[in-house]
Amino acid sequence: MQRRLILKGLGASAVALPGLAACGTAGGGDVELSDEPVTIRMTWWGADTRAELTNQAIAAFEKEHPNITVKGEFKDWAGYWDALATTTAANDSPDVIQMDELYLASYGDRGTLLDLADTSEYLDTSGFEAATLETGKIDGAQYAIPIGAGMLASVVNADLFAQYGVELPDDTTWTWDDYAAIANELTEKSGGAINGSGLTGGTDAGSVRYWARLHGNELYSEDGEVTLDPAVLAALWEYNLGLVESGGVESAAQSVESQSAGIEGGSLATGKIAMGFGYNTQITPLLAASGADLRLLQLPGNAEAAANFIKPSMYWAVSSQSEHPAEAATLIDFLVNHEAAADILGTERGIPANPAMREHVAADLDEGGRLAVDYIETAVAGPPVAVTPNGGSGFDPMVQRYTQEVMFGERTPQEAAEAFIDELKSEIDAAA
Repeated sequence: MQRRLILKGLGASAVALPGLAACGTAGGGDVELSDEPVTIRMTWWGADTRAELTNQAIAAFEKEHPNITVKGEFKDWAGYWDALATTTAANDSPDVIQMDELYLASYGDRGTLLDLADTSEYLDTSGFEAATLETGKIDGAQYAIPIGAGMLASVVNADLFAQYGVELPDDTTWTWDDYAAIANELTEKSGGAINGSGLTGGTDAGSVRYWARLHGNELYSEDGEVTLDPAVLAALWEYNLGLVESGGVESAAQSVESQSAGIEGGSLATGKIAMGFGYNTQITPLLAASGADLRLLQLPGNAEAAANFIKPSMYWAVSSQSEHPAEAATLIDFLVNHEAAADILGTERGIPANPAMREHVAADLDEGGRLAVDYIETAVAGPPVAVTPNGGSGFDPMVQRYTQEVMFGERTPQEAAEAFIDELKSEIDAAA
């Protein structure tokens, strides 16, 4: 996703979990349901709407499982990770944890999450696609179950294409050269009233990852080493500099303004550009803000190269400190596999990662939801990506800083690429 172009970045710092040794299941024995009443804790981040829906789902679960009481607790994004680090270090972690990909390695590598293969009797993952499940694995251990799934997309404003007499591209064949030509054509035919596109990358890990995979490269290896080639990153910035110069991409100052305005006030939502990048799940707020005919197209080159990837919106995990892992797994099973939960939760945490639940909720989706589901069902996805290593959670704000320096002419692309990768490696090494 061009996250800073159409959605403000997370900007969260890496979590610190000092002094934690590898843990196993707290009980140390077989994972099995208790014959006695049990209370478990469940934690998540989010706003009041998410809390209301989640509590409704908990109530439905408790009705089906009267022996299990669930105490829910939630915080905003920043406060959530501070609280989770504190409770985990104090050996008082909640049983069921909403987890993000940025922090999965931080907790999984330290043994603070349970390998959910140990709970397979209570948590059925057979309905998930193998590539989706892989996103929750570290060194072969299934530490987390994806809740929602998204994929990068080109978001195009069909109204502006029609207004200026530009033909919509064929996303099964178009290339980056085609993208540049179309962006320039839109700017020229509008007489400069709009720019064809916003920045095509360098604003978040997703956009850089796609470009790297398209060029046979990856951000990280499976063992957590930074493998991004500085020449590949430099080429991404050079591509955008060329389009800024030709007018196909908005100026550096306009890009900063768009990023600061967030999703509803950014250039794509306000009709200042006709093409941008985003995750398919962002189409609903973009439609609402723009009032335009927006379409989701595959990224240039993807139909042939399969460089795109499935990105979980978030995960469910079980603490290795839990005294009730069977009950915790049973709750997760209900949340990801049962229609009763899907009816309540809908797409609030993203398009359901479980295909059966995705199909179940599809009939009740709004226009944006239908577009998002149709896209993830038809777009080509390549192999799963390596999980962000511990220390890599600051990627987005870091790469945004270097992108701005390049776009404003303060560094050359090659200088910035080498400096960025050195800084990223230092952050990861420091967290090891």
